[in-house]
Amino acid sequence: MFRKAVPAAVCTAATLFFLLAGCTSRAVSEEQILDKIEQATIKYFTEFAEPNTGMARERNKDVHGNIVTTGGTGFGMMAIIAGAERGYFPREEGEARLEKIIASLERLERFHGAWAHWYDGDSGEAYPFSRYDDGGDLVETAFLAQGILTTRQWTASESLKARCDSLWRGIEWNWYTQATDSLYWHWSKNYGFKMNHRIRGFDETLITYILAASSPTYPISRECYEASYKISPYYYNGKQYYGIPLTIGMDYGGPLFFTHYSFLGLDPRGLSDGYTDYFERNRNQCLIHRAYAMDHPEKKLGEDFWGFTSSDDVLLGYAGHYPGTSEENGTVSPTAAVSSIVYTPQESMAVIRRLLADKRTFGPYGFYDAVNYTLPEEQQVLEHYLAIDQGPEAVMIENYRSGLLWKLFGSCPEIATGLEKLGFYYNK
Repeated sequence: MFRKAVPAAVCTAATLFFLLAGCTSRAVSEEQILDKIEQATIKYFTEFAEPNTGMARERNKDVHGNIVTTGGTGFGMMAIIAGAERGYFPREEGEARLEKIIASLERLERFHGAWAHWYDGDSGEAYPFSRYDDGGDLVETAFLAQGILTTRQWTASESLKARCDSLWRGIEWNWYTQATDSLYWHWSKNYGFKMNHRIRGFDETLITYILAASSPTYPISRECYEASYKISPYYYNGKQYYGIPLTIGMDYGGPLFFTHYSFLGLDPRGLSDGYTDYFERNRNQCLIHRAYAMDHPEKKLGEDFWGFTSSDDVLLGYAGHYPGTSEENGTVSPTAAVSSIVYTPQESMAVIRRLLADKRTFGPYGFYDAVNYTLPEEQQVLEHYLAIDQGPEAVMIENYRSGLLWKLFGSCPEIATGLEKLGFYYNK
């Protein structure tokens, strides 16, 4: 599909760091750096895949047991495709891994077509994300559906294409409206719609409405999107932060995964709804985060050390960290700037080179989850990995290098139909 990198040798974490050790020097090219980071990060979804299902483990240090995540699996499917196209492993291996995941998704219990957020990799049973969240999770299902549709468009197997299509067509998006003008996030056999969580924006859930509108079997109307997603206290913004305008989103834009999760397959370049240019909006959020970091040197932040999003944290556990909240404690999550490389290539590369200058930040599956230089030295790097953080890094690096996942997902005819229905168009 595009020029492949030099075939990859077997790389341990030690050899990877040896190859990247000079990355603070311009003698090591951007392409070399990104190739090695992408290769290492994809291993989270291959070498570290859950063996029974082939799906993505929620995290590398999981107190809940052998848990797999559906949204992270969708990200991982896209990463596997990138790895196969890059020649990190044979295409046949990529096909086999994806087929194993699809076979697992066919077996797992679904809830009006939606999958649960988590499943137990040993038993195959849905595993509660929280007390009342033990059934269908429509947003995680949307993230997974991105991967399923991208797989359908990539695979050479007609059988696998058909199976992907069947899973996609089985998602009952409109059932999750409760016959109202909104999509609802959760449904449980035990608790019904007790959580009553309307999906509203602007945040990571935009892809949920786009996929729901695109469904050939259970679609929603544009009115549902207009009356729910766009009617929230954090949709319209119109203010400036550090002189940088933000059309939609909460103050400072929120965590940077808002600019990643919906846009791993959905190409933001030139995407507009007549009010917002989504590439510019997302780029501006990244630049606001960088400006915020430059404004807070007392937290050891700066122009080459920025990027705030939800991740693990030595002090708080899993936390938001983004500007404007009490959880912003100096923690930089590498996934934030790395996955933003499609929007801010130079600014993100500065963070990447800074991180690589500290050999503690890079492990067997790429960058660790959190770095905070305000803490004692032994606590500064948290050696955790999360599927929902590693996936965007691999996918967005590939989109920056080749646009591969954007091209594949964008080739789905249903997506063009759904975007048009909701009032989106491309200025290209």
